[in-house]
Amino acid sequence: MKQFIPGRILAIDAFRGITMLLMIFVNTLAGVRGVPAWMEHMPPDIDGMTFVDVVFPAFLFIVGMSVPFALAQRQNESWIGQQRHILQRAAGLLVLGVFMVNAEEGFNEAAMHMSIYLWSLLFYGCAILVWNVYSFANPAISTGLRLTGIIGLIVLGWRFRGGPDGELRLAPQWWGILGLIGWAYLYSCMIYQLSRGRIIVLLIALGLCVAYYCVGHTGINAASIWFAQSENAAHTSIALAGLLCSVIFFGSGPATIRQRYSSAGLLAIALLMAGAWLRPWFHISKNAATPTWCLYSAAICIALFGLLYWMIDLKKWQNWTAFFKPAAANPLLIYLIPYIVYNFMQYRQLGLPEILQQGLPGMLWAAGYALAIMVLATGLNRMKIRLQL
Repeated sequence: MKQFIPGRILAIDAFRGITMLLMIFVNTLAGVRGVPAWMEHMPPDIDGMTFVDVVFPAFLFIVGMSVPFALAQRQNESWIGQQRHILQRAAGLLVLGVFMVNAEEGFNEAAMHMSIYLWSLLFYGCAILVWNVYSFANPAISTGLRLTGIIGLIVLGWRFRGGPDGELRLAPQWWGILGLIGWAYLYSCMIYQLSRGRIIVLLIALGLCVAYYCVGHTGINAASIWFAQSENAAHTSIALAGLLCSVIFFGSGPATIRQRYSSAGLLAIALLMAGAWLRPWFHISKNAATPTWCLYSAAICIALFGLLYWMIDLKKWQNWTAFFKPAAANPLLIYLIPYIVYNFMQYRQLGLPEILQQGLPGMLWAAGYALAIMVLATGLNRMKIRLQL
């Protein structure tokens, strides 16, 4: 396996921070009327994509890029210890995803005897207790807080009811954004370890993920297990592209920077060509996680990372990246904050002025809100509130 030096690459951190900023912006913008079509998700029945449709893939891509560095930090642990960490992290993302999805629709407040907004706020509080990074001198305090959060999640999961008659329990309707990231992370880690970081094996694995999706959406019953995992395979292909990008740029070997950029460029071109070849059968669609969308998005991410790496790590234009450091170090909390704010406002029956829900004022509000969340993250980091799976 190619040896990675444990540490942080500023360009990866900046890419993650920029992606988080855009994610908050586009999610907030989704509630604004009268915005240009290029600032919204492309409708699922149209063969195309906007920059908004690349935000989620960018995060998957960064997850893949981070895998070799994350495993390198644990290279002195036993193999069992490494696998336990991977499984715990993936399971945490799946649990968070399932809770969040069930709070979106299908719930029955009457059967729960509780507002879904209060239920959600309690869930986020418990999640913070479980996954916060504590610095108490007495480890018993940290353990006690985590156990409190775990018990709270169990109680909230038991309390949840869904369906017209309240007969449904907490279950994965779909995995949610965090859950989809969890599956992609799990599969990427498994593939990276099995491949031992060899580029050709990773390329084959990426191709197999795309093929898995294609077969799963061709004459297979939509209720089958094969079909259900096919979209996870498609998302994993994006993470594998990020993993390949890391191996190309930072894997050991005598390659020069020029050769590394050439290899990354060839990979991006190959992804674009593969996407174009598949497009007649699978049009570009984020909602359906088509391989064309995955391959095009991965190629765009390679180009974006190449530009950021050249600017930040090679040319040393780094001062501006300080703003994104809190988001890069604490992406999970930043992702959750807007949901906490939304549920608090709904619970307290607070709303935005009408002027901030449409047109240019709404777009400016979305941008300002995203920046405010980033600033808030800085303050929360100073208060020792930082989530880590």
